[in-house]
Amino acid sequence: MLDQGAPPQSPGQTAAPAPLGVGARLMRRKPVEHLVAEGGQGEGGSLRRSLGLWQLTMISIGATLGTGIFVVLGDAVPEAGPAVTLAFVIAGLTALFSALSYAELAGSIPVAGSSYSYAYATMGELVAWVCGWCLVLEYGVSVAAVAVGWGEYLNELLDGTIGVTIPSVLSSAPGEGGIINLPALIVVMLAMIFLLGGVRESARANTIMVAVKIAALVLFCAVGFMGFKSGNYADFMPLGMAGVSAAGATLFFSYIGFDAASTAGEEAKDPKRDLPRAIMLSLIIVTALYVLVAGVAVGAWNWTKFEGSEASLAAIMNDVTGQSFYGTLLALGAVISIASVVLTVLYGQTRILFAMSRDGLVPKALGKVHKKTGAPRLNTIIVSLFCGALAALIPLGKLVDATSIGTLFAFALVNIAVIVLRVKRPELERTFRVPFGPVLPVLGFLFCAYNMFSLDTVTWVVFGCWMAAGLVFYFLYGYRRSRLATVEAPVTPEVK
Repeated sequence: MLDQGAPPQSPGQTAAPAPLGVGARLMRRKPVEHLVAEGGQGEGGSLRRSLGLWQLTMISIGATLGTGIFVVLGDAVPEAGPAVTLAFVIAGLTALFSALSYAELAGSIPVAGSSYSYAYATMGELVAWVCGWCLVLEYGVSVAAVAVGWGEYLNELLDGTIGVTIPSVLSSAPGEGGIINLPALIVVMLAMIFLLGGVRESARANTIMVAVKIAALVLFCAVGFMGFKSGNYADFMPLGMAGVSAAGATLFFSYIGFDAASTAGEEAKDPKRDLPRAIMLSLIIVTALYVLVAGVAVGAWNWTKFEGSEASLAAIMNDVTGQSFYGTLLALGAVISIASVVLTVLYGQTRILFAMSRDGLVPKALGKVHKKTGAPRLNTIIVSLFCGALAALIPLGKLVDATSIGTLFAFALVNIAVIVLRVKRPELERTFRVPFGPVLPVLGFLFCAYNMFSLDTVTWVVFGCWMAAGLVFYFLYGYRRSRLATVEAPVTPEVK
C-alpha cells in the first residue's frame, strides 16, 4: 500500500514509492480482483445475495419495457412514419451490440457499479468517473421521464373509469402549462417505499408488474390487429432515412434498462452465470415485443394521427373497438407496467451510487447499508427526492433525449472496455464472450456514436453542461477522496 503522506524512510528501511503525478492518478485502475472481493460491502453492513436468474431477467425487462412503447412511440412515429418498425430495429441493434459487451463484462466483473466499475478496471479513474456521471444522467433522468409517462396513462385510466382527470395544472410541468406534475412525483415516492423494504420484496413486486405489462401488450396486439389496414404501410418511409435515424435515436430510450441486471451484481446468487444470461434474455424478449407492437400500431392507425398523441396505444384500441373498455384496460396495464420501470431503474441508480461511494468518489453516506433491510436507505431517499423533483418540474421530451445521450456515451465506453480488458487480462475467467473478437464491440461503439450524432444540438449542449459540472465535482471532491488516492487501497496505475 502507498501512503503518500508518510515521512521519509530511515537508511535501513525500504524507500516509499514516489507520489504519482496528476496524469498517473487520473489513469489509476482498480484491479478486477479488488472489485470482486469487496462486492456487497457497504458502510455499516452488506447487500444481500437473494436474486436468481428469473428475478434478474425480470429486473432487466422491468427496467426496459414501459414508457418507450407506451408513450415515446407517439413521438417517434411522426419522425419515421411506418418505418418506425425499422427505427426500432436500428435502436435494437445498437442495444444488442452493447448488450453483448455488457454480458461479457458482467460475467467477469459481477459488481454493482455496472459500466462504471468496468471502466474503472480497464480505462482508469477519470474515465470511470465520466461513465458513472453519465449513468447518473441515464438512470436518474430516465426515472423522471418514465414517471411523466406514467402520469399520462393515469389520466387515461381515470377518464375511462370515473370520468374525471387530474387538472393539467397539477399533472403538467411548468413549461407545459402546469405548476407541478403531481402523479409523476407520487409514483417515484411509491417506488422509493418499495426499495426501502429491501431488494427481495422489490423484486417480487416487479415480477408481478412485468407479467401485467406483457399481458397488456399482448392484448393490444390481439385487438389492434383487428383494425389492421395494409394501406397504412403504402408510404413506408415518408421522411426518408434521416427521419428513421432521428426516430431510432429517440427510440433508443426504449431500450434503456436492459443493463439493469448488471447493477444487481452484488445481490445475485450466482452473478457470473446468471448476469450474462439475464441481460441477453431480457433484450431478446423486449425487442420482439417492441417490433410486434409498433407494427400493429402503425397498421391500425395512419402514421399522421400519432402527432401529439401521448397515450396512442389506448387511443388505437378505442378506435378499433368503438368503445372505451379496452383502452381503459390497456391504460390500467400501462399504469402498472410503467410503475415497474420507475422501480427497477431507481434501484439501478441507487446501486451505481453505492459502488461510487465505496470508491470514495461520492460521499460515503450513499454507501451506508441498513442492517435490517440490507438496502442503502439514505442513498435511496436522496436519489428518489432528486428524481421526483425532476419528474414534477421537467417536460418529458427534454428528459428523453438527455437520457438517450448519456446512455449512448456509457454504452460506447462499455464496448471499448471489453477490448481493453481482453488485451490487459486475457487470462481472466469469462463466463460469456462476445463472438467474433473485437468486431462486434467496435460495431457497438460505432452504432452508439451514430445515434449520438443523430440527436439535436440542444441535447448536446445540455450533455456538455452536465459533463462539465461532473468534472468540476470530480476535481473538487473525488480526485482527492478516492480510495485509490489513500492508504485504504493499493494504487495500480494499470492492470497487469
